Amino acid sequence: MENNLNLYYVFYTVAKCGNISTAASRLFISQPAISKSISKLEQNLEVTLFHRSSRGVTLTQEGELLFQQAETAFTAIRQGEEQLRRMSELGIGHLSIGASATLCRYVLLPYLKNFIQTHPHIKISISCQSSSQTICDLENRSLDIGLIGGPIRTGKLHFYPLKEIQDIFVTTKSYLNNLRKRMDIGHSRSSLSVYSQATLILLDKDNLTRQYVDAYLSRDLVENDRLIEVTTMDLLIELAKIDLGVACVISDFVKKELADGILIRLKPPAVIPKRKIGFAFHENNVSNEAVNEFLECIRHCSF
Repeated sequence: MENNLNLYYVFYTVAKCGNISTAASRLFISQPAISKSISKLEQNLEVTLFHRSSRGVTLTQEGELLFQQAETAFTAIRQGEEQLRRMSELGIGHLSIGASATLCRYVLLPYLKNFIQTHPHIKISISCQSSSQTICDLENRSLDIGLIGGPIRTGKLHFYPLKEIQDIFVTTKSYLNNLRKRMDIGHSRSSLSVYSQATLILLDKDNLTRQYVDAYLSRDLVENDRLIEVTTMDLLIELAKIDLGVACVISDFVKKELADGILIRLKPPAVIPKRKIGFAFHENNVSNEAVNEFLECIRHCSF
């Protein structure tokens, strides 16, 4: 089939023109070359494709059947070429992004809004999922790019850092006051007693943020079996706001609540270093045009 594609195109052109000399002119080859190609194709297929006369050529029944299929095929090829041309001219492409619901809401959306304004023809698909699932999908290349926390511990992925984030503990004044009354705890917000006696509201154990925080809490032997585990940070914040306990959240995501006094920040029982969040992509996507356009757009954002 591969070696015969040119023969099929010669056949298709002759059938469209109805004349060998006209087809030869359109294809910029000689009439004998046209005749030779048609004869070779007829020999390969063991059928006669044209009725020949002094006025030109007409398709046989077998030739008509082949022409219909050839026309479908070459029309599809032309359409594909046109779509590629439009993609090149308009910047049409596809970019698949993975991010947790929290990072999508608080971090991704501003960057995405700016990118869409400058690249309106690129198709975007977003998978809201855990960071661990995003990393897995990046490694098997079912995602183009992912917004995750760093550092990442795999040589297959490149990481473009955006900003530093800080994990903090927050609660309400009323919850803290009631906890002190119940447990006769002193007034130091940094007391380990607060964390050992309070109801802690944390992300579930499969979450990378939870694993990061647990690693530092365990160093100071903070033990507490009064836990509420949830799947999203938005829910953590809302549960803390209704006096349900002490929640571990990212400081940037509760700026308004802290400024308004709805939540108060507690000194952590252990020093939790800042960490980075950023966009990761597979090393084989370094030349992906949509990924590069997205990263270039991010570099020029000033959020």
